[in-house]
Amino acid sequence: MILDINIEDARWEAADLEGLASKAAAAVLLRLGIDDDEAELSVLGCSDERIADLNAEFRGKPSPTNVLSWPAEERAAEIDGEMPDAPEAGAFGAIELGDIAIAYETCAREAEAAGKTLEAHATHLLVHGVLHLLGFDHERDRDATLMEGLETEILGKMGIEDPYCQDK
Repeated sequence: MILDINIEDARWEAADLEGLASKAAAAVLLRLGIDDDEAELSVLGCSDERIADLNAEFRGKPSPTNVLSWPAEERAAEIDGEMPDAPEAGAFGAIELGDIAIAYETCAREAEAAGKTLEAHATHLLVHGVLHLLGFDHERDRDATLMEGLETEILGKMGIEDPYCQDK
């Protein structure tokens, strides 16, 4: 896998964003049967201020969020709850997935509020972001059920508890 990491907020260095992103992306690709040797993606580790600017620019929402993703291609399923189109390698043999940005302060705040480690929560957000790059979404009910089920399964195999379980 070609993983381009751009760390704008040094706190992501200490959190080993590169290692977390590599493990999260590899786990998603393995689950979906995608050859990770061919996959390419970029991850930006940034601050709330930077992600708020990106959120305003791309989504018209001038506030921080935890993670944003920009798929290289539209792969979403037309029918609610169906699997998105599988990615295909481009002219140079690579599967370009797209870009993810993750905000340190929001991630840390959410992790603390949920009683989770930063590592576990950041891994969840990275799995979530990679699934978005692959066409998964949570706007429609059955799409959300599919995506959340995959997240839970993938994270479970990584030793991370179900992020959607409210019984904690």
